Amino acid sequence: MTCHKRCVDRKDLGLLVLRVGTGGVLAAHGAQKLLGWFGGGGLRAATAGMEAMGFAPPKASALAAGVGEAGGGVLLALGLATPVGGAAAAGTMAGAVAVHAPNGFFAQGGGYEYPAFLGFVAAGLAVTGAGRYSLDHALGHALDRHWMVPAALVGSAAAALAVVASRNKRVGGAGSPEDSMDSADE
Repeated sequence: MTCHKRCVDRKDLGLLVLRVGTGGVLAAHGAQKLLGWFGGGGLRAATAGMEAMGFAPPKASALAAGVGEAGGGVLLALGLATPVGGAAAAGTMAGAVAVHAPNGFFAQGGGYEYPAFLGFVAAGLAVTGAGRYSLDHALGHALDRHWMVPAALVGSAAAALAVVASRNKRVGGAGSPEDSMDSADE
């Protein structure tokens, strides 16, 4: 086995681990919001939380956040439509960052460290691709074309900016610590 072959296998295996781990975490958070699984409050509690944080309409916001996390997470874990899954998760995490930003950076103080990290990893996977051990690879990259990466990321960024700007108008800026939900729900 050549070094090139061994290095490629390691990279693909690393992408698999990163995708499954990050995708699993995101999917679990989304399942908390949508289904009440893993100790979450379900869509009713997520809707109340979105309303308290200044997102409108709150039920649509809760649904979008849950689908962005759960759907994006599942797509990342499977390595299917990776640009779309990564962009959806990254855009959702941008909203969580906006909520947690008033509390500073570190998660221990309610800051945005954790959702920012998940968002950066999701965006990085959208750009890098899923690797050889993925459904994208098995399907001949039919749902992972080069043009999809910028399209998905630009679309997700535009939607996230619009949602966050609309929320910030309602809460009078970047929000307040009282607006933050428990970081386990993000």
